[in-house]
Formats: sequence, structure tokens, C-alpha cells
Amino acid sequence: MKAVQIVNPSEMKVVELEKPTVGAGEVLVRIKYVGFCGSDLNTFLGRNPMVKLPVIPGHEVGAVIEEIGPDVPAGFEKGMNVTLNPYTNCGKCASCRNGRVNACEHNETLGVQRNGVMCEYAVLPWTKIIPAGNISSRDCALIEPMSVGFHAVSRAQVIDNEYVMVIGCGMIGIGAIVRAALRGATVIAVDLDDEKLVLAKRVGASYAVNSKTENVHERIQEITAGFGADVVIEAVGSPVTYVMAVDEVGFTGRVVCIGYAKKEVAFQTKYFVQKELDIRGSRNALPADFRAVINYMKEGKCPVEELISKIAKPEDALEAMKEWAADPGKGIPYLGRNVDNLFYRINRLAHCIENMKKE
Repeated sequence: MKAVQIVNPSEMKVVELEKPTVGAGEVLVRIKYVGFCGSDLNTFLGRNPMVKLPVIPGHEVGAVIEEIGPDVPAGFEKGMNVTLNPYTNCGKCASCRNGRVNACEHNETLGVQRNGVMCEYAVLPWTKIIPAGNISSRDCALIEPMSVGFHAVSRAQVIDNEYVMVIGCGMIGIGAIVRAALRGATVIAVDLDDEKLVLAKRVGASYAVNSKTENVHERIQEITAGFGADVVIEAVGSPVTYVMAVDEVGFTGRVVCIGYAKKEVAFQTKYFVQKELDIRGSRNALPADFRAVINYMKEGKCPVEELISKIAKPEDALEAMKEWAADPGKGIPYLGRNVDNLFYRINRLAHCIENMKKE
């Protein structure tokens, strides 16, 4: 079978691998769409210390069940559209013992600590196969990144009558905006890109603030009547936005961090104490978050077409990644359809890669 492989920094190619075989308790899926995540871009640029090259990237997936192994319970059928839970959990660490398997100390995410699924076929335990009902294979590739944003809102314990500031309106930030709005909160979207802010308002944000052209502090104070946000969700992973989150959250507020800052961050730690802040990490997603995204997408309210900006072929993956690397604020690649298509998610999905396998 064909697979897209990152061989060395800035080097990516299509390779031939042996098709996997299904075993007991496993399901073989045919990959239709796979998204490039920010972690894949860092791997491509040689900036991901968790990855050992060469590696097959990809963990944002739309797939179809091809074969079901023995000892798989009822509920899975050949031809069913599915997405994948790309994380592992050891069952023994403190996180797993506390029921928070998404934060497993020994997690190995597809495409990061182990090979991903930017290939024609993949075999996974049935527990990692998530049926998606009538959601198309293409749209299934949106579920995992959006579920990470959904999980952050759960970590923040968002309720109605709260002001929730979401910094960063990529796919994960969009997921956070959607779920916070669904819970009745007033959402303030913050980003550098006006196009992303328009989309943020489309999916539920009440306010949009361009941090490049506006004074963020003044706008937040104006919107919240001087109190600051009850919750700030940081979905960028920049020292600047980490500091912004602590500065703009109100007294006794909650800050939830999704993004990894690549450099050390200098905080005014007095705010931690004076404001009596709750500062929480948010990692990956739980099965309940995947189900919540699927339910949302089944309602038909998700502007999927606006989340998809380009489709490309696996053979064009290198050029697609170079394009994204040249302007990382504008695009995130997606690989898809069998991998028939690779597409990019920007804050919109982006380029799609088409027909790795002739049908």
C-alpha cells in the first residue's frame, strides 16, 4: 500500500508499505481523508522532539471499515464511516487510574510517538474506532481536532452567563468556540486573521477581536464591563498569548491552556495569587468529546465547506506542506480520500489530496 512519509526535515515522499492484516479484536479501515496537524508541521520542519524520523504522519482521520476481525463486539459494519481515536492509554499511570485516559503519561499519538495513518489502510483495536453515522468520510477528518477544543471547554467547566475568551481560531479554537456557545456562554474570539474571526462569529462567537489591529485589553474590558473574561482558553501556544490569557482573565477566573509554547514564558506570577486563578492544562480528548462533536455535526449546523479550502493528491503532499510552512497562519494540510485525499485545515481545512489508490 502507499503511504506518505516524512523522511527527514523538509523531506516527504510517497512510499510503498505492506498492507496490514487484521487480528483478533481489531478492525481494518481504508483511509479516505487525513488532516495534517500542527504537530505534523513541526515534524516536517524538524522541530518535534517527540518524533523519530522517518515517520508516517496523520491522526485526523476519515475512514471506512474494510474488514472486522474476530472478537469485535456488535456495532461495527463493513462500509461504515468512522473516525479514529489516535491516542493510546496504558491503564496503569496516575491519569489512567483517575479515569483521565486522554492525559496518559505514556500516550503514543498516531503520527507522533508512532507511525500515523497517512496511508491507504490501517488496523486499530476496535476500542479506537469511532462510528460517525451519516457524516461523510471527508467531514469525519474534522472530528478529532474539533474534539480537542470541545475537551478544553469541559476542562474549563464553562456554564451559561459566563464570558469565554478563546485565543486562536484554528480548528481547535473553533471547536472551543462552538462548545462554549452551545453551553450558553458569551464567546469572545481573538485572532490575527479577520477571515478566521468572521468564521468564529459564524460558529457562535458573539464578539471578534483582531489582536493585530485592536487593543485587546481595552476591548475585553469594554465587552465585560471591566470585569475581564470568566474563562480564557489559549489555543495558540505562544508566549505572547499565554501572557495575554493571564492578563485578560478576571479575578477568580479560569485559564485553560491547549497549545504548547515553544519557548519559556515569563509571567507576572502575582496575578496567579491576586486573582486566585485556576490554571489548567487540556490535552487531547475523551470519547465523550468525540461523541459530542459527532452529535453537533449531525445537526448540520457546522459550516464544513468553510472549513475546507483545498484538496490535493498524496503525490503533492510535499508541495502542500511547503506551502503551509511558508504561511503557517493561513493553512494546515489534510490528506485524504483513500488516502484518496489530503486536505489542509487552516482554520479552515485546506488542501485535499486525492486518489492515492485508483478506484
